[in-house]
Amino acid sequence: MKWGFRWYGEKGDSIPLNHVRQIPGMNGIVGTLLDKLPGDVWEIAEINELKESIEKENLKLLGIESVAIHDAIKAGTNERDQYIENYIQTIRNLAACDVRMICYSFKPIFGWAKTDLFYENEDGSFSLVYDQAVVDQMNPGEMYQLIHSQSKGFRLPGWEEERLKKFNSLMEIYEGVTEEILFEHLKYFLEKVIPVCEEVDVKMAIHPDDPPWEIFGLPRITKNLEDLKKILKIVDSPYNGLTLCTGSLGADPANDMVEIVKEVGDRINFVHFRNVGFMGDHKFKESAHLSSEGSLDMYGIMKALVEVGFDGVIRPDHGRTVWGEVAMPGYGLYDRAMGITYLQGLHEAVVKAKQSN
Repeated sequence: MKWGFRWYGEKGDSIPLNHVRQIPGMNGIVGTLLDKLPGDVWEIAEINELKESIEKENLKLLGIESVAIHDAIKAGTNERDQYIENYIQTIRNLAACDVRMICYSFKPIFGWAKTDLFYENEDGSFSLVYDQAVVDQMNPGEMYQLIHSQSKGFRLPGWEEERLKKFNSLMEIYEGVTEEILFEHLKYFLEKVIPVCEEVDVKMAIHPDDPPWEIFGLPRITKNLEDLKKILKIVDSPYNGLTLCTGSLGADPANDMVEIVKEVGDRINFVHFRNVGFMGDHKFKESAHLSSEGSLDMYGIMKALVEVGFDGVIRPDHGRTVWGEVAMPGYGLYDRAMGITYLQGLHEAVVKAKQSN
């Protein structure tokens, strides 16, 4: 496995790379261009600037998270072909810079949603929480205000003001888009881009829904094993792969994470490894990574990843805010550093146990 850490760039992240580098065993960074909106072409000079800023700290740019999909593609409007061409150009530009993995999502409007970005735990740390009962009392437009009010000045991916100030028009273009129609739009997209990915050796890794169920009546098509298998059949290629986000899929108790790894492990191109704690019906918090701190069997998931031969990029995901750190919600240094060290310990234990049998 390649041990990675998500980083938002010198202008967008409060964490300097030389601090990330001090985490034992780090291979590199999963990076982004934070000022890019969905539909923009990522230019070679911009990608290389990001890559060079990472390499000067003796780390590698392991992949991109994410090159966002324009809503015209997801909603299937008349503009989608132009935005697909832009996406293809970005894929080619990333390949020219030797970047070989793209994490992306295909969620209408809301890439991710939480209702509390600073839920105080019993130990004084803070977690991200989702509570469907809160969402049920809101209209979609209020969701942006809720998230923005808790951002502490950080630019949160998926909640860009430039995009969501057009919220009403975004809602309008999704009118009548069902799960079946959204899936057809994903199929149209993948059939255009995967042949290019095969040509230039860039693997795609679709991220699951977060939370993994419908919100505000908008369709969701990456919420469970059945959905993932259906997506993988669109183009049967290792370049049409998955981001296994244990915290997103695992937020639904009906999703057996070990089973999912065993069923689609050969198509997992990227892993977000984190725990969640169930707090009630459609309510959960993003806990510390240890199995004992949440509701998922993290050892079992790691064991399954080793057994299916996963050798791609894996990173800790949303961490708690601990020790008074001021950072983007979910993306502080300290708890994610503890998390990846725990991941590495699980991996070493699983591998050595396997070798001794």
